[in-house]
Amino acid sequence: MKIAPSILAADLADLAGALAVCEKGRADWVHLDVMDGHFVPNLTFGAPVIAAIAEHTRLPLDVHLMVESPGRLLDDYLDTGVRSVAVHWEASVHLDRLLRRIHDRGAAAGVALNPATPVEVLTDILPQVDYILLMSVNPGFAGQPFLPYALDKARRLRGLLQARNVHAEIAMDGGIGPKTIRQAAQAGVDWCVAGSAIFGADDAAAAIDNLRQHAGLETA
Repeated sequence: MKIAPSILAADLADLAGALAVCEKGRADWVHLDVMDGHFVPNLTFGAPVIAAIAEHTRLPLDVHLMVESPGRLLDDYLDTGVRSVAVHWEASVHLDRLLRRIHDRGAAAGVALNPATPVEVLTDILPQVDYILLMSVNPGFAGQPFLPYALDKARRLRGLLQARNVHAEIAMDGGIGPKTIRQAAQAGVDWCVAGSAIFGADDAAAAIDNLRQHAGLETA
């Protein structure tokens, strides 16, 4: 199980400190939630902020575009040098085209699904996807409780990937903590995004290792 801390849950007045925590805790990625105030109620990181973040960490950056018409903003975020970008199925009229654009720019292409969206909508596009981000809360706010039916979605998605012989990774985002990360791992999830469970802890760097242990991995 890989861990991607979501710095939206950190002290936004000290993003450099949040990045240092991620590096100290040996995070696998830094997860950046981009919200436009339309697709979800909140408004968060613009491309200039992410470009600045990229200058202050060695960790790869993963961008989750929670925006309407993601094609409008896609190139702006890819220009920052991020390693991977996930667009929402619900917001993408021409999903095939967007995934090709991401790949053409040398980044990994992900598709995010809201909790109520069945994984089966991705059946035909799976060969073009590097990872699927299953939302286990309704997107837009940190600190929400985990939705248990996301686990069944992960199991069904794992079955779809195996049936199509596709090697995309399954990620899960929302309400991830020591208990739910173990459940996610058992359901076939490859990596998890965690925010409040990390940055709300007394020792955020240690919380990253704690999540790994609860997922069934030994620390190095």
